[in-house]
Amino acid sequence: MFLAVAATLAVLRKAEADEMSSEKDLARQAIEMWAGDATIDTSIFAAGYQNHQEPKAAGGRETIDLESWASLVASTHTTFPDLKVEILAQIGEEDRIATYWRFAGTQTGAYLDHPATGRAAAWTGVQIDRIAEGRIAESWVIWDFYSLLRDLGLDMPQ
Repeated sequence: MFLAVAATLAVLRKAEADEMSSEKDLARQAIEMWAGDATIDTSIFAAGYQNHQEPKAAGGRETIDLESWASLVASTHTTFPDLKVEILAQIGEEDRIATYWRFAGTQTGAYLDHPATGRAAAWTGVQIDRIAEGRIAESWVIWDFYSLLRDLGLDMPQ
């Protein structure tokens, strides 16, 4: 009896680990879409997706829908066409995946009404994704906007 219970628990743990791995892959895919040479694939997001940005590049915070998020990513591709994405760590619990990431690239396009500086910048952030029915339903993003501005030699927006 004990062996049967232990075997059942092992199978359940493996299934949970496999599901968490799949969810981490979804979160990784979403973040890797920011890379300068990446394709934006909105199929991994749920209908009604919401992305909570803090800080918003122009100041404050905001919640954006999938279309606005995809537009933001596309504009980042234009501003930082060589942007590299590095996943530093991921952890998951229940329906949430937290990903600690680092972006690095050269500003060759306009950013916040500033012309291209040609300067390299690097910044980090954390994104927490909520997964529902195999898709990303919601994201919370906190990122180091101040390091980005410092590296580019830009002032804080007013």
